[in-house]
Amino acid sequence: MNEPLAERVRPKTLEDYVSQHHLVGEKGTLTQHIKKGILPSLILWGPPGTGKTTLANIIATTSGRPFYTLSAISSGVKDIREVIDKAKQSGGLFTTKNPILFIDEIHRFSKSQQDSLLGAVEKGWVTLIGATTENPSFEVIPALLSRCQVYILNPFGKEDLEALLHRAMQQDDYLKNKNITLKETEALLKLSGGDGRKLLNIFELVISSESGDQITITNDMVLGKVQKNTVLYDKTGEQHYDIISAFIKSIRGSDPNGAVYWLARMIEGGEDVKFIARRMLIAASEDIGNANPTALVMANTTFQAVTTIGYPEARILLSQCAIYLATSPKSNASYMAINRAQKLVQETGDLSVPIGLRNAPTKLMKDLGYGQEYKYAHDYQNNFVEEEFLPDSIKGTSFYTPGNNQRENALKEFLKNRWKSKYDF
Repeated sequence: MNEPLAERVRPKTLEDYVSQHHLVGEKGTLTQHIKKGILPSLILWGPPGTGKTTLANIIATTSGRPFYTLSAISSGVKDIREVIDKAKQSGGLFTTKNPILFIDEIHRFSKSQQDSLLGAVEKGWVTLIGATTENPSFEVIPALLSRCQVYILNPFGKEDLEALLHRAMQQDDYLKNKNITLKETEALLKLSGGDGRKLLNIFELVISSESGDQITITNDMVLGKVQKNTVLYDKTGEQHYDIISAFIKSIRGSDPNGAVYWLARMIEGGEDVKFIARRMLIAASEDIGNANPTALVMANTTFQAVTTIGYPEARILLSQCAIYLATSPKSNASYMAINRAQKLVQETGDLSVPIGLRNAPTKLMKDLGYGQEYKYAHDYQNNFVEEEFLPDSIKGTSFYTPGNNQRENALKEFLKNRWKSKYDF
C-alpha cells in the first residue's frame, strides 16, 4: 500500500473510466477517434482530479502507441527535444503507431518551450496530449493551440464521485478487506471539491484512521478526522477570475450576502488581499460613482489599510467595505461617459483645441490669439458662462447622463438650471 488509493485504483480502460461520457462514452468524440485509429493532437482542459492524466494513459494503451511524458514543472526545452528525438525513432509519420507525447500542466510551459513543440506536432512526429486546469485560450500560444483540438472535462457530479468510492471499495485490495458502509457521503464530497483524486485520498485517510474492520462512514465522522477543508481555489487560474467576477457582480447587484460569500471563498483560498481591495476600488467608481462618492473614499481607505495590516484581520475590513459597496446606491454614469467620449475620440481623431481654450505662455501665442476669447467663469454670476468647451465639430455632444438616484438627480437639476434644454438633462 505504498501508493495512494487514487493511484491504486486508477482506471486502465475506457470501460472503467468514470464520467466524461461526451468524450469517452459509447458515442463520445474520443471513443470514435480511438476506434478509427486516428487521433489528433489535443488539449484536455478541466478542473483538478477529473482524470486528464488517466485519460491520456488509456488513450495510449488502447491505441497501442508509444507513450512519452513530460512535466511542465521540471522539463526544459532540452528535455522536450530529447523526447521528440526518441519519439521520431519509435514511430512512423501519421500512423496508428504515431507516438504520444503527454505534457502535464502544459499551461506552465513558457512561450519558448511551447514553440519547441510546434515542429513535431505540425510534422506529425508526435501526437501531443496536453493537460491543463487553465483556459487554453489564455495559456497556450495561438500557433500551438490552432494545431490541437480542445476537449473539456467536466467537474465530477455527485453520482460520479460516489461511483469512484464504490469502485475503490470493490477493487482495492486494502479496502476489500474492510466492511465499509457508506451511510453518508455529503462531507466526503464537500471536502473533495469535485476532485476525484482528492476524494479517494481523503477516503483512504478516514478508513486508515479506524482501528477495526467494521467502518460506517458518516458526515460527523469524516469531519472529525479531516480537520481543515482545503478550499478549491486557484489564485492564478480561470476560477480566480470567475470568483472575482461573481464577487463584483454581487456588489453591483446590491447583494451583500453574495458579496460576503464570494469574498470568503477568496480569503479561504489565500487570495492576495491587495487584489481584492483593488477590485473594490474599481467597483466603487465604475458601479457606484457619483451616486455615492464616499464609496470611492471608503474603498481607497480599505485598500491602504489592508495593505498595511494583512491577514487575518484584513478580512474584517474587506467585509465591511464589500457590504458598504453592495448596499450603496448604484450608478455607472461616469463609466458610460468616458466610454462614449473615448469612442468619439477614436472616430474623430485629434480635433483641434478651440483657440479660446488654448494655453498662452509665450508672447507669440498671445499674439496668435490663444486664450483671448476665454471667459473666466468666476467673473460671472453663479460662476457660469453659457459656453461650450468642446471642439467646434462636436459641439452639442453629450457624454454624461446622470443616473437615476438621489444624488445624481440633484446633479441633473443643477445641470438643467445651468444649461436649460441644451443637453436634454
